[in-house]
Amino acid sequence: MNAGKSTALLQASHNYQERGMDTLIITSQKDDRGGKGNITSRIGLSKKAEVFDENTNLFKLFKTASKIKKIACVLIDEAQFLTSKQVKELCLVCDKLNIPIMCYGIRTDFRGDLFSGSAALLAYADTLVELKTICEYEGCAR
Repeated sequence: MNAGKSTALLQASHNYQERGMDTLIITSQKDDRGGKGNITSRIGLSKKAEVFDENTNLFKLFKTASKIKKIACVLIDEAQFLTSKQVKELCLVCDKLNIPIMCYGIRTDFRGDLFSGSAALLAYADTLVELKTICEYEGCAR
């Protein structure tokens, strides 16, 4: 938390859009910090997003959205809430349709246990970039 994940996602989307390329931004229905369907950073940036829950087929969501606009990249916030099946659906978008997917989320819960979405992403991701933050607790390496 507080590593700037949502800010980085919004910046990546802005960079694509500045070059005339559309992005598909998706967030978990569990995140309502800025209201459902909004990705909001702590520094005040905000953008509307599609919403997923554990029953959402992300491949179908992409196909539907791509009928409206040509999507150059898919950006997922709160990716720890993805299911393993949804991660595989995102792999299809990336591998079969050659669309980059960037997922932002946390790896583990407060006990240090992997979220299922994070575990699947660690298993299937081609590249992993970790955003670092500072931690207020002694002995905490983040």
